[in-house]
Amino acid sequence: MQSRRDFVKNISLAGTAVSLLPNADPISTKANYRILFQGDSITDGNRTRNNDWNHVMGHGYAYIASSKLWYDHPNESLQIFNRGISGNTVGDLQKRWQDDTIALEPTILSVLIGINDVYALLNGYGEPITIFEERYSSLLAETTAKIPEIKLILMEPFILPVGQVLKEYDRWREPTLERAAIVKNLAKEFKAVFIPLQSLFDAALNRAAANYWIWDGIHPMPAGHELIARAWLKAAKPLLPFIK
Repeated sequence: MQSRRDFVKNISLAGTAVSLLPNADPISTKANYRILFQGDSITDGNRTRNNDWNHVMGHGYAYIASSKLWYDHPNESLQIFNRGISGNTVGDLQKRWQDDTIALEPTILSVLIGINDVYALLNGYGEPITIFEERYSSLLAETTAKIPEIKLILMEPFILPVGQVLKEYDRWREPTLERAAIVKNLAKEFKAVFIPLQSLFDAALNRAAANYWIWDGIHPMPAGHELIARAWLKAAKPLLPFIK
């Protein structure tokens, strides 16, 4: 039987091993690329908030994309972080931006935000679309000022007619598209890579029904997360020259 002393010793060694892994905090100055996925529950993917490497990247598109990058390119010193938080609006991002984005000094920042802003609007406590634009623009301006060499990837919010969205699809669709248009314009302004997820999910309906891709109108099914991950890897390719 393992003694208490040996148990504590083994736990300590395990913690040391974890600290040497490429995604561990604090950030490593030796990393060639530091990729940060930022956003709401779609990015969060039920990730852990500790060094549990079985779940640290969540269970969504960020996990799929990062897993492929780490597997295919073990010699590239990649650090990849997931800082998505379920329920976040762009205003919530503002409150934690310094600690969860700027402090990590990413070389590539990927942002998917907006659908919770739509949800808040439809439930009577949201803010005008002008505030959404001002806050999002402010975040990007601050980021590019503090990290001039950073590369940005902006993804538009999206929905499909299924689940809670189906009954009021037109009511959901308009504000979602309005915020998607803002994200596209900000991508142009800040010279970011833009990923048109709404268009991609709309096109996916030619292959399978809405509930194959998104289970409740907002959160992707596994196939939907795969769709996002593939789109992300394709869009990120010019920013990651080691990808052939």
